[in-house]
Amino acid sequence: MYETQVSEAPETKGSVNRSWTITLFGTAVGAGILFLPISAGSFGFWPLLIATVLIGPMTYFAHLAFSWMMSSSRLQGEDVLVILTDYFGKSAGIVIAIIYWFTFFPVVLIYGVSIVNTVDSFVVNQLDGPSISRWVLAPVLVGLMTLALAFGDKIMLIVAQFVVYPLIIALAVVSLYLIPQWDFESFMDAGPKDAGGIVSAMILILPVLVFAFSFVAAISQFVLDMENEYGENHGKQTTKVIRNAVVLLTVFTMFFVWSSALAMGADGMDTANEQNLPVLSYFANVTGTPFMAYMAPVVVICAIASSYFGHSLGTVEGTRYLVRLVFPSAKKISTRKMDLWVYLFIFIATSIVAVINPSILDMISVVGGIFFALMTYLLPMFAIYKVDALKKFRTRKSNCFVMVMGVLVLLATIWDMVS
Repeated sequence: MYETQVSEAPETKGSVNRSWTITLFGTAVGAGILFLPISAGSFGFWPLLIATVLIGPMTYFAHLAFSWMMSSSRLQGEDVLVILTDYFGKSAGIVIAIIYWFTFFPVVLIYGVSIVNTVDSFVVNQLDGPSISRWVLAPVLVGLMTLALAFGDKIMLIVAQFVVYPLIIALAVVSLYLIPQWDFESFMDAGPKDAGGIVSAMILILPVLVFAFSFVAAISQFVLDMENEYGENHGKQTTKVIRNAVVLLTVFTMFFVWSSALAMGADGMDTANEQNLPVLSYFANVTGTPFMAYMAPVVVICAIASSYFGHSLGTVEGTRYLVRLVFPSAKKISTRKMDLWVYLFIFIATSIVAVINPSILDMISVVGGIFFALMTYLLPMFAIYKVDALKKFRTRKSNCFVMVMGVLVLLATIWDMVS
């Protein structure tokens, strides 16, 4: 099977790589990106500068290690939860599957809240229309995004890639557009000035950064597809795609974060946080310019939709696995039928949470700091030093860096929650 696939034309392979680079980028670019300037920027210049230097290597090495768990398994063609259960046993597999589910499902809820708030703000502030009941708006918007999932992964990936290309362009255009509004003086005055305060602030930024840069929800399907395309020796191409996705994320995202933070100022960040709005919706409301009024919702909706799709893949994967573990009779249900039931569950739960409208930044901090740190940073490191199939990766110097950063993110979240 692999020999036939490897002999395909180079153009086809290049297309696969580009497609997955964009898909991984799109999975990460969502509510975390659009709320990141509000959270990260509030800590000031130096903590944000240090975090900017760290987040690229953190994201690259952590996701690469996660892909090693998939590619080193003897169970080729299986998803990540089956592989992890094979590595650690059934009991540990159940615990990991629960963590996996709690890593991605809350993110889907976050995107449901974000898209309802964005569209409601656009209707009220830019179109001068009446506020639409969240009981109406939530099921309509969440239903449309979930409907794209129900048509199957291929259609969903096509739609996701379709919205990511204009998203990349729009992020760059908006970042450049905000440059005349930059205020270095006020931004330099924000945040701590002493070394201890700067380090503490930098650590507290990390949970939201980890959330904003994570595309681990799509890694399982990504590695499976790379195995199908390139065969057993897909490692080089897998590494290349992850590297390219991280470069895209770091360049476009951090430029956007810096541009937004410099243009908002401390008062703007507080206002956006109180209104539970993405940063671009805030700019659309305060600038009053037609460009921001119509560009902002396009960027936000594209970002949310692309990430909603990617994290829904992880949610469906985790839910399907858990249901079949808890209810063995469910194994008789076809995968397609099971997925449709999961989509219905996602639709109902996300619509209800979108109506309730909890604080998005609080949700991001908890999810990003605990579950993403455990799943993306610490689990791969534990597996590398526990599982014989991964022992060839134990000499990588990057392992210590990933472990230290994962522990820091976890401790930062706990510290922030109890303080």
